Amino acid sequence: MRYVTDWMNYRSEKETAVTLGKFDGVHRGHQKLIRRVRELAEENGWDSAIYTFDTSQGLPAGQKLLLTSDERQEVFRELSVDLVMACPFTQALKGMEAEDFVREILAERLRARAVIVGPDFRFGKDRKGSPEMLEELSSRYGFSLEVLPKEQEMGVDISSSRIRRETEAGHLEKAASLLGYPFFLSGKIVRGRHLGHSLGFPTINLVPDEHKLLPPNGVCLSRTFVDGKWFDSISNIGCKPTVNGDALGVETHLLGCSNELYGENALVVLLTFTRPEKKFASLDELKEQIGKDLDGAKSYFARQRAEKENIPSEMQNILSV
Repeated sequence: MRYVTDWMNYRSEKETAVTLGKFDGVHRGHQKLIRRVRELAEENGWDSAIYTFDTSQGLPAGQKLLLTSDERQEVFRELSVDLVMACPFTQALKGMEAEDFVREILAERLRARAVIVGPDFRFGKDRKGSPEMLEELSSRYGFSLEVLPKEQEMGVDISSSRIRRETEAGHLEKAASLLGYPFFLSGKIVRGRHLGHSLGFPTINLVPDEHKLLPPNGVCLSRTFVDGKWFDSISNIGCKPTVNGDALGVETHLLGCSNELYGENALVVLLTFTRPEKKFASLDELKEQIGKDLDGAKSYFARQRAEKENIPSEMQNILSV
C-alpha cells in the first residue's frame, strides 16, 4: 500500500477507482465503499484508492478519534487498498473550490476513472461539493460515479458519531457490531509504577494517544497482541485512584505471560466492559477485586472458545482474536 501525504507532488501511475471521506473508525459503512472500490479496480486493472485527511493534524480542541492516524493506516493496509492519499487539512485545501478539487485531485493526481461515495459526502470550499455536483462533473473529467446507500443496523444508519457514543457509554459489543471488528488501541509499552507486579498481577502499560477515544474508566476484558503472540488479558483504563494516581493510562494484565516487554508495540483489543473504576479502601481490597476480575476473565474466555465465536470482519489478520 502506498501512503501519500504530499499530494501536490504526486500523480498516480495507474488509473484508479477512488472513495473519499474522513473514515474515522473505518466502520462497516466505510468498508462497504472500500469493497466496491476494490471490485472496480480488480475488474478494470486500476488501483484501488482512498482519499482522506491526515487525522494527526488540525483536530479541533477536545475532538476524539476512534482510530489514530497510525491505526487507521494499518486498517487500510489490512483491507488491501493500493493507495491512500491522506492530505494535511491545510488552508489551501479548505479554500479549494469544489470543481478545482475534482480537477486537481481526482482527475489529475488520482487519475480517477470511478468515484464511489456515500449520499452525505461533501467537499470543497464551504462544503459546496455534493454527489449531485460530482455527477454533473463526471463526464467532463472522465469518471463514473456511484452513490451507495448508507449501511444500517436495526434500521438506523451506521456512523462514526453513533459508534463514539456507544464506546463512550462502555457498550463495546455494540460498538464492535457497528465497526465490524472489536474496538482496539495500540502503542508502545512503557514503564509503570510496578503496582500490579507487587500485588501479584504484573501488567504492561500504554499511554493512549491524546486524541484517542476511550471507553469509560474501568476494567475491560481484552485480547492483546504483543511479541508476536495473542494473549487473553484484562485491561484497566484510568488513573489508579486507590494509589492517588492522576495520569490516564491503560494497564493490561496478560494471562499466562510474565515476560519483560518494555519498548515493544502492543495492540489491545477491548472486548467487553466489566466494571467502572473505583477507589478501594486498601490495597488488600484492591487485590481481592483483581482476583475476582481474573476469575471472571478466565470463565469468559473459556466460554468464548467453547462457543467458537468469530469476528465478522474483513480485518481478520490484525484482529484475529
